[in-house]
Amino acid sequence: MSEIHFNQLDLNLLRVFDALLDERSVTRAGDRLGLSQSAVSHALGRLRLTLDDELFVRRSSGMEPTPRALEIGPALHTALLQMQAALAPAGFDPATTERRFTIAAGPYGCAVLIPQVVQLLQERAPGSTLHIAAYGEGTLEGLDAGRNDAAIMGIGSPGRRFRFLPLFSETMIWVVRAGHDLTQGALTLERLAETPHILVSGMEDPFDPGSGAVAPGLKSRPGWDRHEASELTRRPAARKVAVVTPDSTSALAIASRSDMAALVPHRLALGAGAAGRVVVLPEVLPPIVLEIGAVFRDDRLADPAVAWLSRLLIEAARTL
Repeated sequence: MSEIHFNQLDLNLLRVFDALLDERSVTRAGDRLGLSQSAVSHALGRLRLTLDDELFVRRSSGMEPTPRALEIGPALHTALLQMQAALAPAGFDPATTERRFTIAAGPYGCAVLIPQVVQLLQERAPGSTLHIAAYGEGTLEGLDAGRNDAAIMGIGSPGRRFRFLPLFSETMIWVVRAGHDLTQGALTLERLAETPHILVSGMEDPFDPGSGAVAPGLKSRPGWDRHEASELTRRPAARKVAVVTPDSTSALAIASRSDMAALVPHRLALGAGAAGRVVVLPEVLPPIVLEIGAVFRDDRLADPAVAWLSRLLIEAARTL
């Protein structure tokens, strides 16, 4: 961008650009900034003229960023965060803050941990807003760009730029619907292997049994299907995978209404089990225990608000 263009640039337009890149919607970007749709569209028009690029193209799925928008987006977002930090009052007061916290989490994190986080935020920082970002391929990019303050996941190798904060351990358990044949008589490994299984393989679940790679440099801990303790993976002839689901929440729902068995997080199964929908099977395999935590970009923990959020997550995990 030439010097004359920069001198003519209204920095408020960059806030609109940043919101559009994150939300991919004129309506949601306007709601986030307190602007009307026409105001956001007008700001985008001025940005297009100034930067000599379309920046966003309207598609059926939303506002799709151009290569130029994707190129400049992370640097502009970082610059906006730096300006916000420079102008913010010294220290951080959760009681008076109006900060928007963003945490990337999958269905498991949203069901198990986030309710406790919301309760504590309402008590300690009532003026704040919590945004839950989808956990998946964009998690690393979101942490790198500062769009995500933290990500809830089971982690294997966080990489040098990131810090993993352990929160709690989770045990995987086998469940079937109430009244299933496996709930009658002695349970053996053979009976379990011969029962159709629901395989969790989706990216958004922290117990993903796939490759485990969220993105280069950030790798999730492998899930039950690749765990060295799983005898079932050594019996491909006897094992029956009937359904593949994207997350443990879906697997639990299917197990409660079918004759299939699913290996799901214990805390997630407690709610369904308490309602009589599923039954926890006795252990026939060594228990699989995963460590769940929060991942932060290491240098972002220097922000007093992000550091406070990390302590809040620890407190929320203690209530589980």
